[in-house]
Amino acid sequence: MDGLIVRESAHDVPVTLQRLTNALKAKGITIFSVIDHGQGAAQAGLSLRPTVVVIFGNPKAGTPLMQASQTAGIDLPLKMLIWEDEARKTRLAYNDPAWIAARHRAAVPKIVATLSAVLAELAEEAGRN
Repeated sequence: MDGLIVRESAHDVPVTLQRLTNALKAKGITIFSVIDHGQGAAQAGLSLRPTVVVIFGNPKAGTPLMQASQTAGIDLPLKMLIWEDEARKTRLAYNDPAWIAARHRAAVPKIVATLSAVLAELAEEAGRN
């Protein structure tokens, strides 16, 4: 899974989601959308283990990446996926900012370092005991 960082959560999907949204709000990061893929599957008469995507961002952090390469806008705002895997463990995943920058040939090491640290911290806050 090139460019994808995956972590395990100590909580189920709903609790992990709540902890993530709380952490985002505490940091003043805008939550643009929460997409419940499991709910969408159920509405289509299909089954899917709990699977939720949270779309979030901060223009002060993302805009410099797009200034370096506007095509980075396809990968922004940032997203975090929370799902229950086959073993009933909850996982969190997000795109590695270094991968995003490399994908778009954007030489912004300070922005990448900042985004990497924030995403790791958010995943830790959402998933730790």
